[in-house]
Amino acid sequence: MEISDDTVVTLSYKLYSAAGELIEETSQPITYLHGDHHGIFPKIEDALTEKRAGDSCSVALEPEDAFGEYDAELVRVEAQDRFPADVKVGMQFEDTSGENDEEVRVFTVTDIAEGRVVVDGNHPLAGQRLRFDCTVLDVRAATPDELEHGHVHGPGAHH
Repeated sequence: MEISDDTVVTLSYKLYSAAGELIEETSQPITYLHGDHHGIFPKIEDALTEKRAGDSCSVALEPEDAFGEYDAELVRVEAQDRFPADVKVGMQFEDTSGENDEEVRVFTVTDIAEGRVVVDGNHPLAGQRLRFDCTVLDVRAATPDELEHGHVHGPGAHH
């Protein structure tokens, strides 16, 4: 079966920096609903259309195709007393105070000094050019429930 809109795709992948350094590799296959359901970046989805199980592809991603440009306005310096006493670099906190109540932004603590905590709301890969190499492991028709909910149900489902 070919990948097309409203098919469920299972794949393995490796994500590389522009310099060719491995950033991430699937330990378990991921599964998503193909066809503008926001399960995977659109440029990757386009490259996978009409592929079959066993096919591979490599997709070059500019920042706007993946995690967006780095936004300096998402770096904030806050008073340390606004955080738990055990706050450490690398901890993450959710902020739901954006324009859309459903939008949650994750901020990562990047520095702590002199009673201040620096948090960054950018994705760690924001502003980076990437390469996504993947192999299609399985393709199947989506169930009516999956289409209604807009995502895959079951093992390996990727939201």
